[in-house]
Amino acid sequence: MDFAIRNLSSNGLQGEISPSLSNLTMIQTLDLSNNNLRGSIPEFLSQMPTLNVLNLENNNLTGSIPAVLIDRWKDGFISISLCENPNLSGNVSCDKKKNKKYNFFVLMMIVSVVALSVLLLSAAAIWCRAASKRKRRLGNSTDANVAIQHGSFERKGRRFTYSEIVQITEECKRVLGKGGFGTVYHGHIDDTQVAVKMLSPSSVQGFQEFLTEVDLLMRVHHRNLTSLVGYCNDETNIGLIYEYMANGNLREHLSGSRSNILSWGDRVQIAIEAAQGLFVWILKTRLEYLHYGCSPPIIHRDVKSTNILLNEKFEAKLSDFGISRSFPTEDGTHITTDAVGTPGYLDPEYYASNRLNKESDVYSFGIVLLEIITSRPVFSRTHERSYISEWFSFMLQKGDIYSLVDPRLEGKFNINSVWKAVEIANACVSPTAIERLSMSQVVADLKECLATEVARANPRHETETKNSIAMLHPSLR
Repeated sequence: MDFAIRNLSSNGLQGEISPSLSNLTMIQTLDLSNNNLRGSIPEFLSQMPTLNVLNLENNNLTGSIPAVLIDRWKDGFISISLCENPNLSGNVSCDKKKNKKYNFFVLMMIVSVVALSVLLLSAAAIWCRAASKRKRRLGNSTDANVAIQHGSFERKGRRFTYSEIVQITEECKRVLGKGGFGTVYHGHIDDTQVAVKMLSPSSVQGFQEFLTEVDLLMRVHHRNLTSLVGYCNDETNIGLIYEYMANGNLREHLSGSRSNILSWGDRVQIAIEAAQGLFVWILKTRLEYLHYGCSPPIIHRDVKSTNILLNEKFEAKLSDFGISRSFPTEDGTHITTDAVGTPGYLDPEYYASNRLNKESDVYSFGIVLLEIITSRPVFSRTHERSYISEWFSFMLQKGDIYSLVDPRLEGKFNINSVWKAVEIANACVSPTAIERLSMSQVVADLKECLATEVARANPRHETETKNSIAMLHPSLR
């Protein structure tokens, strides 16, 4: 069981800091001061997503402070007390007055959140709900100041006032979408279109997702991930500004709400770009299309077709990172956490065991790939087999590829390309995580699908390719 505050001060602890502490995935305050702890500060402390107060004073720690932990401290996401560790190298701040003031603030924040949860569960009167809302609004504004004003987002992003947001969105004239965080509006900054996500003052879950998204998008960048343009932190009005994706989300195009029908080649290209975005998001790697490595691996946890956005060129980008989670260790196989996500996309193994791993996102992507192939909804009450995964498994046994593919394509596809995509999807949605493909393999296999389809749609391209090969290998002429 996780606790928000774990006080182990003056407990006679000896030796190195125990790796078992990494299992406290929801801990916010950890006090290990006034013990006889030795060795270096472990990396896993910098990878505990909710930890914002760490007290290691008066021990015998040695070595250097992990770089990621220093970055989180500089960005204002964690308060660290390291005084009276004479053999610890690095820049150790001993401004206890400042630390105590910050720790008191964070403790009050935690108490406020706990009290708020009780109010949400037990309040039955209108005045109690109104007081709770006012308390949340004040708490959100204060916490956002800590997370943003003292963070690298302040240095890297462009800050807008709420009055500027009103102008940018033309008084919030056009709504692009809504979620647990609040509302997304269309806007313009000079001649550039943007999407403005404004945090609802009454959304506790949305505020946590807001902070998570800020933290992660500052550290991870890729051409297939939506990019951050700026932010607003004006008293109780808090929001993020993203690049605008003119063609909406993938689900809209697959469901027929848009007039144009995506060709099979376009669908495979979108699948590749979404897979690349997810690949960079969940894996630490050095492949050629990765701009920045993610360490530790980050699990998206809400991969779905509505979170795959398309720009004016129909280039796909993964979005909505509010419930993403980091692994506690780089070589960890899973973390234990409550199952969250969208029904129909949720990994059944994760749902049953609460054991989250990189393959959980692979399952969700497999469901998206089934949508791309079939254009069917993920869940439908009008069908005997409500979920697309159930219907797919049943139809696959018949071996008729044309019964699986979106009939609006009218057979305009290379059948080998489609079969390859079906095989990829089937491997991704395996009920057992160990039997699923890796995202690197998914990307490679989808590129084979696209190459096959391009050859069908452009025979000249195929002929030129064969001629090029023959020139390089005369024996093949």
